[in-house]
Amino acid sequence: MIPFADQLIRVLDAAMATQTEKAPVRLPLQQALGLVLAEDVHTTVALPGFDNSAMDGFAVRREDVLDATSEAPVRLRVVADIPAGSGENPPLGPGECARIMTGSPVPGDADAVVPFEKTVQGVDISDEAATEVEVIEVPKPGANIRLAGEDAPAGALVGRTGDRLGARILSGIAAAGVAEVTVHARPRVAVITTGDEVMAPGSALEYGQIFDSNTTLVASLVAECDAEVAVQEHVGDGPREFADALARAVEAEVDVIVTTGGVSVGAFDVVRLTFEGDPEVSGVSFDKVAMQPGKPQGFGKLPTGQLVFALPGNPVSVFTSFEAFVKPTLSILATGEFSRTESSAIAVERWRTPPGRMQFMPVRFSQAGEVVRATSGGSGSHLVSRLSAAEAIALVPAEVEEVQPGDRLKIWEILP
Repeated sequence: MIPFADQLIRVLDAAMATQTEKAPVRLPLQQALGLVLAEDVHTTVALPGFDNSAMDGFAVRREDVLDATSEAPVRLRVVADIPAGSGENPPLGPGECARIMTGSPVPGDADAVVPFEKTVQGVDISDEAATEVEVIEVPKPGANIRLAGEDAPAGALVGRTGDRLGARILSGIAAAGVAEVTVHARPRVAVITTGDEVMAPGSALEYGQIFDSNTTLVASLVAECDAEVAVQEHVGDGPREFADALARAVEAEVDVIVTTGGVSVGAFDVVRLTFEGDPEVSGVSFDKVAMQPGKPQGFGKLPTGQLVFALPGNPVSVFTSFEAFVKPTLSILATGEFSRTESSAIAVERWRTPPGRMQFMPVRFSQAGEVVRATSGGSGSHLVSRLSAAEAIALVPAEVEEVQPGDRLKIWEILP
């Protein structure tokens, strides 16, 4: 058997090579949420681009109101109105002011903005016909004026290569006047489930048939990785059916093909038989990896460039294999890197482990820092209904024969 670490290195190397082959794409901001920048983004203008008011109030010459108090207000003439979006720059002479709204450009003759609350008029600003206002407090120099460029000068960096584009970064880029960004494209994935015995949920089952949970499992895991499910199919065990599904996936220009089932040594394991029919052309090889569950694994790269993950058919094997191999691959394709959040926890129960294989045990937290098996069935690869009880995967090294209470284990926490 191939050690798990060796298989993982093989997968990561192939993912990195594939990622470097993919050219970044240029997308409008509305399509870039969740993607990763492939080049820096700079402001096209200063932010803000002009001195503007931080308050609704009156733009004044501060020298005119230096004696203002609530007992002895200073009266000014209102000679202009400046709404947001105005391009006007009205002159202000001695004893004159302009009514101004938040975000409006401050007149060049003004050096402070007095809020409505600091006038006798108070917060009642409905009287737009008022020609005079009484100021009751001396503003500080530059009070309530946002200076041009105080947020960022023109040419400032607002998005760095490698940044994941969330709402806040996208907002800053939009404010900088940038409409499109260069990003790593979201990986496109084909999900192909195999098996004559597999039926769609809601069907009437006959003896020997089971409901298809793998399609939903893999497609949902792909979506949780912020990748796109471009193809989603179930096919039977006929070689022609599977070959046609592969052809459709390639035609859809996906980056990754994930299959489930048909990878062992049985006479009807269509995935393995199809790829091994001409392994030099297919580029996909099948190996026994020293892991439990998930020992039979197929992996490789098609001549057309798609990475192929041929996963076992049992759902827990599918889940652990996806977490171990597919998830880091999708991250690398989307961002150029992968880092898994790992922690550790104390086992508070005893369980056996498979000889010579790293065990991926679904566990749940009995309390903070302590884990127990998620089910009494342990890591049985068929226990699909019990996956929902798992909160993490505990990794037990291949050389450990039995987990003992008090053993500290490496864990991967998983999404709900």
